[in-house]
Amino acid sequence: MTRKIYPFYFIAIALGIYIIFTVVPSLMGIYLSFTDWNSYSREVHFIGLDNFKTIFSSNENYMHGINNTVIFTISTIVLKTMIGLLLAILVNKGIRLKNFHRVILFLPAIIPMLVVGIIFKSIFNPEYGLINEVLRALGLNQWTQHWLTDVNWAFKSIIAVDVWKGAGYIMVILLAGIQAISHSYYEAADIDGAGAWKKFRFITVPLLMPALMVTTVLNLLYGLKIFDTVYVLTNGGPGYATDVVYTQVFSQFTLGSYGVGTALITVLFLIMTILGYFAIKLMSREEQNG
Repeated sequence: MTRKIYPFYFIAIALGIYIIFTVVPSLMGIYLSFTDWNSYSREVHFIGLDNFKTIFSSNENYMHGINNTVIFTISTIVLKTMIGLLLAILVNKGIRLKNFHRVILFLPAIIPMLVVGIIFKSIFNPEYGLINEVLRALGLNQWTQHWLTDVNWAFKSIIAVDVWKGAGYIMVILLAGIQAISHSYYEAADIDGAGAWKKFRFITVPLLMPALMVTTVLNLLYGLKIFDTVYVLTNGGPGYATDVVYTQVFSQFTLGSYGVGTALITVLFLIMTILGYFAIKLMSREEQNG
């Protein structure tokens, strides 16, 4: 079979738009991270690695934001994958009105983050919020918390809200993967006397790996760029307890310290590039093995 090679000009327009609106701004951003660009002066001077020294200095709070971003990313990848997989298995078969349940579970994914923030600020309210009211009704007053204003609970609450919003989306992808697995594998396992756990471990999980890799990469990229969930729930507070990289970038641009802000974005860009490279390489290996 011969492979037809299309002329280069077929992609010239798309490539030109990509270079103008993506590549050039990215390169400009990397260059500006090495400058003292700010809102107080029209002149921009090259200052070398000073912005990066500021970011990684122990006297500053930027490393805390990077650590929070990494913790958020890992936690949401694990929790969304586990809960999404469990939900996908439950709604795949064996329950009544499974299409209705699928819609209900996916619904949080399409609710705007601003609305989610308003709802959960009400639910987490320490005085009249739903969670504390339920705990008081059950006689568990000692378990009531200031969910969004307590340093020990604020970041965990943000992770919980994000998992609630995103687990349904992951469920849909994994459900499609489960339904693509041939029933003949399970029928053969039934003949061999395999139980539910062995079928899950030796059939479902291995054949679901491509879908799991896709959800992992999506969650990874989403987690590293997290901003809206933190901003609408705590805006980085109390203090700097829930700050992540993008809330810090937003703060720096608000203060007019554009050079430090672009340096933070450059650090995150490098982390995403490295992790994305290994993720794509791992996915390519899975496809070759498949």
